[in-house]
Amino acid sequence: MKLVVQRVKNAKVEVDGKIVGSIDKGFLVLLGVTHTDNEQIADYLVKKLCNLRVFKDDNDKMNLSIKDINGKLLIVSQFTLYADCNKGNRPAFVNAAKPEIANKLYEYFCNKCKENEIEVQKGIFGANMQVSLLNDGPVTIILEKSSF
Repeated sequence: MKLVVQRVKNAKVEVDGKIVGSIDKGFLVLLGVTHTDNEQIADYLVKKLCNLRVFKDDNDKMNLSIKDINGKLLIVSQFTLYADCNKGNRPAFVNAAKPEIANKLYEYFCNKCKENEIEVQKGIFGANMQVSLLNDGPVTIILEKSSF
């Protein structure tokens, strides 16, 4: 499982011209799922994400988590995170999990984040989405776990 985590002042996702998810201060998370991912890997990354200390404290140090600042999550599925561009110029997506597996883990991940008492907004799995954000910093971090 691979997460691209962007600290944002605000972010939104639209489908067919309608806003389906929107947050103020927090994280925009692009989430990709591969064949070997499971709930144990998702649990590990939920814990990492919810405790990631990249928000500034009173001393202007990145020392606070999303929970500390009462931030929000906008989580968007993105199979292209597992694009393989090693051969030719057209990406291959053979490393991305099948949609039925990926969607199940995406929903599981989102629900586990909610269990951490963080507001979660989402995109629509498999839809053509337009994502807008105001990156804060910019701070962009990749979290990844493939096995234990």
